[in-house]
Amino acid sequence: MNFVELLRDGDENAYKHLFTTFYAPLAAYAFTILQDEVLAKEMAQTVFFNLWKKREKLSVLTSLKSYLYRSLHNACMDQLRSRKYKRRYRLHVLHHNPHLASPDLSQDKIELGELQSKIQEALLALPADCRTIFQLSRFEELSYAAIASQLGISVKTVETQMGRALKRLRVSLASFINLIILFLWLY
Repeated sequence: MNFVELLRDGDENAYKHLFTTFYAPLAAYAFTILQDEVLAKEMAQTVFFNLWKKREKLSVLTSLKSYLYRSLHNACMDQLRSRKYKRRYRLHVLHHNPHLASPDLSQDKIELGELQSKIQEALLALPADCRTIFQLSRFEELSYAAIASQLGISVKTVETQMGRALKRLRVSLASFINLIILFLWLY
């Protein structure tokens, strides 16, 4: 049996052997493309994760080594494209909102405080039951089933109330969406 067949059969030892053999060279190759050591290691790990996840349908037309390097190359190219689009978006937002590009950290703190204030206002504007369900879901990180059980309501009611909460918050905070996205990408 070759490695592809062993992987298809779920042979963990074959997988471990491939990982041990190819992880370091793949991470080094990814670094030559991405110029970021942490991201390069993450991309190499992702290739191995996907290899195991898709092992049952694995189709290798060349050597397994070539397959791994091609998979990694494609993942790195996707990553570079993603960076390029994010950079373009940031530049677009900054071009249309020059006040966001202020290097003054005190200004950033003021804008962040203003954003936090707007979020708090939007939450307080929600109906009480809707706000409670939203807070249990997002801040307490409870599942819909746990919220339903705790409040003595159906899961469907929780889903409906969460949908209403999210819709109202989107409408209330629409003017701050670009600021939120930019803040998350810059920091």
